[in-house]
Amino acid sequence: MKRYDLVGIGNAVVDVISQSDDSFLDHMGIEKGIMQLIGRERAEVLYGAMDGRVQTPGGSVANTIAGAGALGLETAFIGRVRDDALGQFYAGAMSENGIDFVNPPVADGELPTSRSMIFVSPDGERSMNTYLGISTGLSSQDVSPDVTGNARIMFLEGYLFDHDAGKTAFREAARATRAGGGQTGIAISDPFCVDRHRADFISLIQHDLDFVIGNEAEIQSLFESDHLDDALVMTAALCPLVVCTRSGDGVTVMQGTDRIDVAVDAITPVDATGAGDQFAAGFLYGMATGRDLKSCARIGNICAREVISHIGPRPEADIGAMLRAEGLA
Repeated sequence: MKRYDLVGIGNAVVDVISQSDDSFLDHMGIEKGIMQLIGRERAEVLYGAMDGRVQTPGGSVANTIAGAGALGLETAFIGRVRDDALGQFYAGAMSENGIDFVNPPVADGELPTSRSMIFVSPDGERSMNTYLGISTGLSSQDVSPDVTGNARIMFLEGYLFDHDAGKTAFREAARATRAGGGQTGIAISDPFCVDRHRADFISLIQHDLDFVIGNEAEIQSLFESDHLDDALVMTAALCPLVVCTRSGDGVTVMQGTDRIDVAVDAITPVDATGAGDQFAAGFLYGMATGRDLKSCARIGNICAREVISHIGPRPEADIGAMLRAEGLA
């Protein structure tokens, strides 16, 4: 059976990206700078209104897997798409990028392939309008133990934890990976998802995970704390490794009671889409290649810096060359 450096489980979402100004957002009733969940009809309206759209396979953890694969890791992604035009595009594009897309498009799916319409403003803010479609139906039946049991690192997407079937699939995947000698972690993804399932989130982190990656709001949401330092200490008491991105304030890594703070270079983003996803790609690449935690965070910062320098959630530059320039490869 194939051994993977990194396997991700998450929403398989086609990102549809276009540039737009604030007047267009106002006209279409789009709230700037946030992610909104929308229905199928609204998705069709917004898709038709997009000018010069760029289509790419997306989803938070899928973007992370693509970034790590571009750095040379052997990767796979587990997600659900329907056997429709967007689903065929998604599966084909992932395979073309060297990622094993484990499950074929679902021929008899009741819902269409998921898609997110992303409107990028001149100031780099992204306004995301996401129709979840078929991807949220992921269950244990979609998660092969032949894949999860042969992953050196398993990375889970917090958004899918919003569904009972997803919770079960995550626990089974985490245990299969750990039984095979691998490590399992999660991208918290959304503080509001934590609010809805706090006890289950904390139980998963405490009993089944080896690492957690999240931003300040997500880490604080776990224990409903207004103080990041307190939240980091409490999370680190449950999980061996906690990684917190703090935007322009850098990255904090907690391993037990040991704390590492790594600064970032401040730049003006062209498009902030995918910054957290590509940070995770770089950090997990560092883990998979045996780097120390400070180096992992530095690699993550470089990957995040590259992706916010252009439109789109996946790297375009030669990240390997960037790492060599920084003495990290």
